[in-house]
Amino acid sequence: MKQASGNGGARPRYITPEGEQALREELQYLWKEKRPQVTQAVREAAALGDRSENAEYIYGKKQLREIDRRVRFLSKRLEEVTVVDRLPEQRDKVFFGAWVTIENEDGEEQTYRLVGADEFDLDKGYLSINSPMARALIGKRIDDEVHVRTPEGESSWFITDICYSVKS
Repeated sequence: MKQASGNGGARPRYITPEGEQALREELQYLWKEKRPQVTQAVREAAALGDRSENAEYIYGKKQLREIDRRVRFLSKRLEEVTVVDRLPEQRDKVFFGAWVTIENEDGEEQTYRLVGADEFDLDKGYLSINSPMARALIGKRIDDEVHVRTPEGESSWFITDICYSVKS
């Protein structure tokens, strides 16, 4: 249930309840819907004759390998993750699952939710807990300043809001 971090230590693989549900839904879809469809298409393509030059058959077999690989990954991953479904006692600090609004020195605001590595999606504002920004935010409070070193250079941000409720 642990993963190695870059410095040789270990840390839990956290995921939100929503992230776990999304992984379970993907696994269910692949196993119960997509794989049977592709299996049927391969069966039909195989019935057409010579498999060595049958593009539909070859492509279908490749799809099945990819589906099976993803199913194995999801099954193993769901066994390894720790679902964080409780709110922290100190809700005035940034912890896993928090929505955090930050502002830079130019007054530009951004809001992120700190989520597991399996569920990050910047378009939704979901920031991986393993990212430099998330690591800088953990344990901080409103009005704290965080400094983040990125490939583009160092930037400074101020925390303007911390929320543990669902944002839409």
